[in-house]
Amino acid sequence: MVMDPGQLRLLALIERHGSLTAAARALHLTPAAITQQVVKAERDWQVPLVIRGPRGATLTAAGALLASHGRTVEEAADRAEAELAALLGHLSLRLRIGTFQAAALHLLPPALTALRHRHPDADVSVVDVVSGRGTDEIGAGRLDVVIVASWGMPLVPPPHIRAHPLLLDPMVVVLPDDHPLATGQPADAELHLEQLRDESWVSILAGHAAREQFHDAAREAGFTPAVRFETESYDVAQALVGTGIAVALVSRLALTHAPGTTHRELAHPRPYRQIYAVTRTDAGLTPLADMLIGLLRDVARHITAAWEAPPRQGPRSSNPNSPHGA
Repeated sequence: MVMDPGQLRLLALIERHGSLTAAARALHLTPAAITQQVVKAERDWQVPLVIRGPRGATLTAAGALLASHGRTVEEAADRAEAELAALLGHLSLRLRIGTFQAAALHLLPPALTALRHRHPDADVSVVDVVSGRGTDEIGAGRLDVVIVASWGMPLVPPPHIRAHPLLLDPMVVVLPDDHPLATGQPADAELHLEQLRDESWVSILAGHAAREQFHDAAREAGFTPAVRFETESYDVAQALVGTGIAVALVSRLALTHAPGTTHRELAHPRPYRQIYAVTRTDAGLTPLADMLIGLLRDVARHITAAWEAPPRQGPRSSNPNSPHGA
């Protein structure tokens, strides 16, 4: 026969409480339901297990033997309940985040500050993750939320991954601050990419989605860019532009305002990247993930509003403590 641990636990409860009614209360069942279970257990074990009397119930020798094993089952069930509660409590406060550099500098800090104010006991960790590996880290369960970017095309994650749109991050042209297109036009003048057809360019490394997007935009503008310098960092690209030797296409969020540089918006249609937070679709054990995504969306709205605000008149003051990122 197949042993039923529930029957062993029932006999242990009858032995402890001394009656079927008390055992029924412990299991949140009716006395009639307990009686039926006892009858079934005696039929399954093919031996009397419980002696019913006017003052309650006692166990036969066979019932007492099985009840001793039932106590082990009950203790294991209690431990399992306590350990599960502890695990869920830990998971409810744990939040493992992955992000790329520009988001780590500009999107994440305000959101984490707000999260800490709401949950000062949160167990938060943050690691650098390349956008192309974000869904893999989520799918493997190594991270709870990853901020990723997709250049031009919408992100289509696997079925078990959910993408939460945060921000549309347009590309801008970074120029040396003495470039004719910077000095000869108002700061709010938009440039057409074809105006830069004869420039030397700093670009993201070949094979990256940002590089492919740049070449596609240049091709639509009717030229093949002369890429003289390649890097995996928008920070490095802007530093090189500051030397006066090239121009670069950089995401608006990644602007560092490096010394010797200025930037101009591109006329529509302008290239962009879409920034997402990605999670598992079954992320119910990490409720802080949903809270963080809501806070990230708040930060993204503030950033977008700042971009859309009219530029202030007069020269921009230099701030040596301004954040740098790519």
